[in-house]
Amino acid sequence: MANSAAETAIGAVVLIAATGFLYYAANAVGVSGTGDSYTVNASFRSVEGISLGTDVRLAGVKIGTVTGLDLNPQTFRAETALAVGNNIVLPDDSSVVIASEGLLGGNFVEIVPGGSEFNLEDGGELLDTQGAVSLISLLLKFVSGSSE
Repeated sequence: MANSAAETAIGAVVLIAATGFLYYAANAVGVSGTGDSYTVNASFRSVEGISLGTDVRLAGVKIGTVTGLDLNPQTFRAETALAVGNNIVLPDDSSVVIASEGLLGGNFVEIVPGGSEFNLEDGGELLDTQGAVSLISLLLKFVSGSSE
């Protein structure tokens, strides 16, 4: 009987630890079921390095995540949906850039707020976009001496 009680206690500790890890992981990637965000859309020429769950940042602070990536077959552009926290109000002339954390870092979506007095609504579109810059193509241009 003592062996069975010890096994039950160890099992309970393992379950508590697993629940703690899941809670930590959900918070680390920004998963929340509270619905405290709104969606803005943007169209990019290239979304290289971006995937669902990628950070959306403003001034280096995470304000949301990428929630949708689709290819528009008419324009051949990548259509993205960005979930932004309700506490962030974006002017409707804001711009969005796919930026890199450095040579070895990942990419993220950076929003640069505009100066308009009108704000984006849920489902609004950011029109001023700049897609991902390929590091390989930049290095090839540098090595070949091309100025294109």
